[in-house]
Amino acid sequence: MHSSERAAHPEYRIEDLAHHSGATVRTIRAYQDRGLLPRPERRGRSNVYGDTHLARLRQIADLLDRGYTLASIKELLEAWDAGRGLGGVLGLVAEVDGPWTDEEADRISRAELDARFGGRPDEDAVQEAIELGVLERIPDRDTEYLVPSPQELAVAAELYAAGVPLAAITGHLRELRGQVEHIASRFLEFTTEHVFARYLEHRPPTDADATEAATLVRRLRPLAQQTVDAELARAMRLFATRHLQQHLAADTPLPKGGEPLSVALPPETIRAVQRLVGPQNVSAFIAAATEREVQKRTLDTLTSNSNNDT
Repeated sequence: MHSSERAAHPEYRIEDLAHHSGATVRTIRAYQDRGLLPRPERRGRSNVYGDTHLARLRQIADLLDRGYTLASIKELLEAWDAGRGLGGVLGLVAEVDGPWTDEEADRISRAELDARFGGRPDEDAVQEAIELGVLERIPDRDTEYLVPSPQELAVAAELYAAGVPLAAITGHLRELRGQVEHIASRFLEFTTEHVFARYLEHRPPTDADATEAATLVRRLRPLAQQTVDAELARAMRLFATRHLQQHLAADTPLPKGGEPLSVALPPETIRAVQRLVGPQNVSAFIAAATEREVQKRTLDTLTSNSNNDT
């Protein structure tokens, strides 16, 4: 390249490129390794970068600021390099990377957080909440946290107020999260196989296919939550009824160090009690009658012992 051409097309060493782009030298090399940034031109013993590299770095920074992942950015840049329009692809990535809930993040002060969970500072609990993503640190703000899901934090506070220990709440959340992630993965596999497979034949997809796929993502987005909500309601209704029936069963009190003893009453006895007090009061009636009989026998025993002593 002649000197006049070099003047019209600035050249940069990697340190200069880092200075002009705002990226670090380490970041630039990482982008090269991942295929996000073209390799520099080799000139003698030096690597030379140009305006195309600077423009690409600024493009990557802009997409990162808009919330795209590096994997998504790579596909977008490949589409750009292939001469395809980015409108549809950008729309598809925006739909997938966008929020999957209408809930808005909130902030909470450390004082308010402590007040909602017993009034005593608990550094271990706060750190675990941060690890779980229930809370996020805010740069340069030591007394305030970001709450990605205020609803999730409110549920934890209600459970704590009901007497559930914090360790049990976080343990339950970890278990629940694994199960929900499995459900999400299965739903994505299902929709990919039956809905989106035809749009993934070309990578990256054409502008038209990407636009149509983005529309479908927007339509299908609420279906996963609606399905889970409906199935959870059905399961809770089923298991809550069984759970209540088990705890209202006419079991005798636990003997010391023993297991519950379930007493099977004759069907005719159950029917007689139902006619007397109604089906909804059978368990309470039997428990009260049993307690009354135990008290009566205890009094009889005490009276008998007293008479024998005299």
